[in-house]
Amino acid sequence: MPAAHDSLLGRITIDSDVRFGKPCIRGHRITVQEILERLSSGASQQQILADFPQLEPDDFLAVYADAAELAAGSKVSRG
Repeated sequence: MPAAHDSLLGRITIDSDVRFGKPCIRGHRITVQEILERLSSGASQQQILADFPQLEPDDFLAVYADAAELAAGSKVSRG
């Protein structure tokens, strides 16, 4: 895995006390699942950033990296 990929995955956090241990973005209460659901419903990154100003553009890359790992079977589903 390239270092950049690992760095992006570092933006995804899991804490059993936050959102029932679902993968979240940088310790916020925004889950990877929520972002993927909004994107798949047609929301743009700009719309999501407007709704969640605490997010950063690289957080989307982290969400994609996390989803790619799950799809490849490289990561066990944790949520």
